[in-house]
Amino acid sequence: MTTASRPEALRERALAALTAARARTAALTDPVSEPDLTAQHSPLMSPLVWDLAHIGNQEELWLLRNVAGQEFLRPDINSLYDAFEHPRSERPKLPLLGPREARRYAADVRGRVFDLLERTPLEGSGLLDDGFAFGMIAQHEQQHDETMLITHQLRRGAPVLSAPDPDPPLGPPPAAEVLVPGGPFTMGTSAEPWSLDNERPAHTRETAAFWIDTVPVTNAAYEAFITDGGYGERRWWAAEGWDQIRAHEIEAPLFWRREAGQWLRRRFGVTEPVPGDEPVLHVSWYEADAYARWAGRRLPSEEEWEKAARFDPASGRSTRYPWGDDDPTPAHANLGQRHLRPARAGSYPAGASPLGVRQLIGDVWEWTSSDFLPYPGFRAFPYREYSEVFFGPGHKVLRGGSFAVDEVACRGTFRNWDLPVRRQIFSGFRTARDA
Repeated sequence: MTTASRPEALRERALAALTAARARTAALTDPVSEPDLTAQHSPLMSPLVWDLAHIGNQEELWLLRNVAGQEFLRPDINSLYDAFEHPRSERPKLPLLGPREARRYAADVRGRVFDLLERTPLEGSGLLDDGFAFGMIAQHEQQHDETMLITHQLRRGAPVLSAPDPDPPLGPPPAAEVLVPGGPFTMGTSAEPWSLDNERPAHTRETAAFWIDTVPVTNAAYEAFITDGGYGERRWWAAEGWDQIRAHEIEAPLFWRREAGQWLRRRFGVTEPVPGDEPVLHVSWYEADAYARWAGRRLPSEEEWEKAARFDPASGRSTRYPWGDDDPTPAHANLGQRHLRPARAGSYPAGASPLGVRQLIGDVWEWTSSDFLPYPGFRAFPYREYSEVFFGPGHKVLRGGSFAVDEVACRGTFRNWDLPVRRQIFSGFRTARDA
């Protein structure tokens, strides 16, 4: 790319990312009735209409206000859509914008942002370098689209979303596990233009050799844990996890139920038999950890997961993705809500790492054993509330993304985190063991 063409290429990338995010937002909200948009389908989640206006409000704050220096269009609503000021459980009680007004507001902001994008130099400051502010907002909207898809999964009633089932090539079946060599590797990034603060900076980590599953743990494998009485054996569970499953009488992944001798699941309004060959979904960190102990294994650490996903032993490099540095395609991974379920375990051989580990990107978020902590040299940017306030032992790291994640918000260095009790998220896991 020539120097002269680079700003234009960045502009095109930002325009494409923002446009794709808004199209997905519309696909998640347009089919839903106004009562469903304003209802709270779970105290864990916001009403969909809150997310819709929050997307516009964050876009206005960071692009129109902080980048362009414009006055707020609706200063009266800023506190309503401050995610830290109002817990999700309280948001239905707020005087929120109605569906039509929320759509108009978000569209008005977006029109002004497109004008701003056309005339703004994408360099010269931290927010504008490489078009970061526009990329951050595209990622923010896609992350809320994933949150809204979780709300759709929690929503009761007739299905309103549809998508074809994934049917990617499987290729020859991989070995059950592979050995990842010990030694140093580069973790994190200092070069990915739209990487977020918790992914930075790139630094050297050392791991001992370890074995890791080539595919995520499947429903069939997890069912064996259930059948063997895994939910009734105190010895497999962390103390807090045991208290959690006892208090809430949890006996299987969220949305599963036993009927007529088989396990069924509810998926976006459809009840169906649990498919044994798919990665298990909707399990908490405690459930993942208990399964790993039962299997005589453990969850990989965050360092181990990233080394398995990015380290190329032949070159000694850490690549952007398991398959290399090229952006994802449908042949590499199940991303972007193209489907509403994970693909079969063992899919996407083209997306495998050099060591042969598959489905590290897409399908299901994967719990790791690690707490969410800053990297050495971490600097909060552009605001503390994105990452820094969540650091500590209270949150566990998930890696890799799910079928609900867009590629703009998913890469080999991307870090997600959540409370270890969370089950409504699109979470699964794979296991590891010491070499």
